[in-house]
Amino acid sequence: MGPQEAKAVADFLIAEYENEIQATLRVIEAVPTSRLDYRPDAKAKTGLGLVRHITLEDEWILNCIANGVFTTPPDDSDACEIMSPADAVARYKQKVPAALNRVRALSGEQLVNVIDLMGMIQLPAVNLVSLAVKHSVHHRGQLSTYLRPMGGKVPGIYGPSADTQ
Repeated sequence: MGPQEAKAVADFLIAEYENEIQATLRVIEAVPTSRLDYRPDAKAKTGLGLVRHITLEDEWILNCIANGVFTTPPDDSDACEIMSPADAVARYKQKVPAALNRVRALSGEQLVNVIDLMGMIQLPAVNLVSLAVKHSVHHRGQLSTYLRPMGGKVPGIYGPSADTQ
């Protein structure tokens, strides 16, 4: 793929990511604060852990793409200061659109540059934008399955849910 095509694909993916942001925020907002310790299995993240993961890693992945290099993933312990869904929503609204705008500003030449994702895979930046969308949607879907067992309601994501009808 050449730079011009990479820019067109990135523009499409960025628009898709922007469309997903509101659904992600609705799911995070729906997390009951009384059950943040809920986890469906011992190997699974807690509700709060998953809220932190989505919030911090969505920002991190986009900024790493914009920087052209992946750094150490963010610390999702209490030190991150996300202690509630409201904290996560405030940070997400501030940081993720800003990081997405940094990716939007990349040139076609930058988007075809291969970036090493911590030794796991090496892909052109434009392909990593696609991965960023998938990562966010995947973990949002995970979190949405936690909501009812936590005592919450599932918001509409791509239309109404059984809880919104």
